[in-house]
Amino acid sequence: MNRVVPALACITSASLLVTSAPMAQQAATPIARYNMDVGTISGFGAMGSGMGAGLGMMFGGGGGNKVAHEMFLRLGSSQTPTKGAAKADHFPQPALKVGKSLPLIGGMKDPPETPTDFQRPKGRLLLYWGCGAKAGKGQPIIIDFAKVAQGQFPPGLFSVRVPPDRSVRPSNSRTYADWPNAKSGKSIPGGASLLGEHRVTGNFHPEIKFTVAQDFMGAVNVNSAAAPGGATNLSWNKVDKATGFYAWMFGMRMDRSSGEPTGDMVWWSSSAAREFGGGLWEWLAPSTVARLVTDKVVMPPTQTTCLVPAEVKAAAPDMQFGSLYAYGPEAHFAYPPKPATGPWNPEWTSRVRYRSSTTWMAGAGMGGMMSGQSEPEEKPRCKPSVLGAVLGKGC
Repeated sequence: MNRVVPALACITSASLLVTSAPMAQQAATPIARYNMDVGTISGFGAMGSGMGAGLGMMFGGGGGNKVAHEMFLRLGSSQTPTKGAAKADHFPQPALKVGKSLPLIGGMKDPPETPTDFQRPKGRLLLYWGCGAKAGKGQPIIIDFAKVAQGQFPPGLFSVRVPPDRSVRPSNSRTYADWPNAKSGKSIPGGASLLGEHRVTGNFHPEIKFTVAQDFMGAVNVNSAAAPGGATNLSWNKVDKATGFYAWMFGMRMDRSSGEPTGDMVWWSSSAAREFGGGLWEWLAPSTVARLVTDKVVMPPTQTTCLVPAEVKAAAPDMQFGSLYAYGPEAHFAYPPKPATGPWNPEWTSRVRYRSSTTWMAGAGMGGMMSGQSEPEEKPRCKPSVLGAVLGKGC
């Protein structure tokens, strides 16, 4: 298992609330921009400290239907710190169960595109996509790692239908701070609540204050069962406020004597349009999800089942690791509020996006089905991905 894990290895009265598309009126660039990506994670990752705890439970450590939450806070400003290093504090309501405040720390940089210690895998990657008992025409696409030049990636692997997110980053901010970070970071327990006033103060931006009226999304839980003909049936519960669902699965065949991967790896996406990863692993705006549902890249919020083609299980019979995302709503806040007419010069804007997700693992010797998702790491925001670990893209 040691070589498998890395491969598996994101309103006050003076404020304006918008719950659908981003603000459209022409506006000056605000002094500060604040992003909150909040998520609900169930089972596997909610049981302990990330993947290590999850694997321990998988091999006899117990289990349960626990729920935890994740939150990524990013603050960018056009101002410089008034004194010392950039720092800020996010003061939530006690119901969030994280103490008095969450410290945002500055001095971070955008994560590198490729890990410096990456070692390109051997073997092949087999790509499947779409829900159905059998794989569609033209599947699988086979990528031979031996034929892929260093630093080059085959076309069509990452989604091109998700527009780049204009989120807060070190590269587009004069001063930047975030949470979790290298000095402070932890999961948010189940039963915590986002509701109520949130206030952000620091030494490089105007005070930010807004009231959140939408709490964490409900948990999504996946059940996996064998279907006739060798397919695998994934089924899940409806999730209130969900705008769409997207699932992916990664698997491999193991050598029964050594317990090592044989070299072939399998990647399946629920997209009917052959879209993999990239922006689909992020928090997505409802307007973007609605378009992706129309394009059959994302499953509609009314769908609660999906058949994984039999060929996927046949190619990766010994281990499957997958995840299901339930994309959710978003809220926008700003000060001062947008006027009915004329120019608008906001001091700050804030965006809150929601998501619920779960992860499962199954296969011979895996102790059955597990669900959940790993917790956020205590470092600058960076979404790890399965294909990223395999091909060396991402963190």
